[in-house]
Amino acid sequence: MEINASLVNELRQQTGCGLMECKKALEESNGNLDKAIENLRKKGVAKAAKKADRTTSQGRIATYVHGEGRVGVMVEVHCETDFVAKNEKFKDFVHEVALHIAAVNPLYISPEDVPQEMVEKEKEIIKGQLAHEKKPANIIDKIVEGKINKFYEEVCLLKQPYIKDNDKTIEQFLTEQIAVIGENIKIARFARFEIASGATVCGQ
Repeated sequence: MEINASLVNELRQQTGCGLMECKKALEESNGNLDKAIENLRKKGVAKAAKKADRTTSQGRIATYVHGEGRVGVMVEVHCETDFVAKNEKFKDFVHEVALHIAAVNPLYISPEDVPQEMVEKEKEIIKGQLAHEKKPANIIDKIVEGKINKFYEEVCLLKQPYIKDNDKTIEQFLTEQIAVIGENIKIARFARFEIASGATVCGQ
């Protein structure tokens, strides 16, 4: 199947991947756009995994103020080189993360950052809600696990659906950027301030 330029450009706009990479993905999927996107995302995950242990000693701090000055966010994102720290695509990513934090108000960066006592308390609450249900213990455990994962989606930045594309999480958005930019990227910490409810500081 002949892959036309408009299809390649559409895939490029949706994924942010390079021209030749998009063309190759479309050729491999016989012009199926959805399949090409899925394949590019899988490759992105593989590329990101290879870069996960690289040192991130450079980066950028960005701020975002919303609501006539009532909500403010400061976020620190690390990368490997000063060159990438000055790259517009990297700057855009950091800005998007700050905007997302302002809108969604996560409490932590990842599930590993959530205090264990908070997780245990959440489990107790869930088990208390399920106490009246006569289900086997293994089924109860699975329900609790599912609800804890949902809890992480609510409070952890990386697990939250990206506000501009609910089909992917911030973690997936981050992985895509690592694949496109070609360096390891880590969201190091953030702080969110709101006049109505004080401040939330995370990732320190």
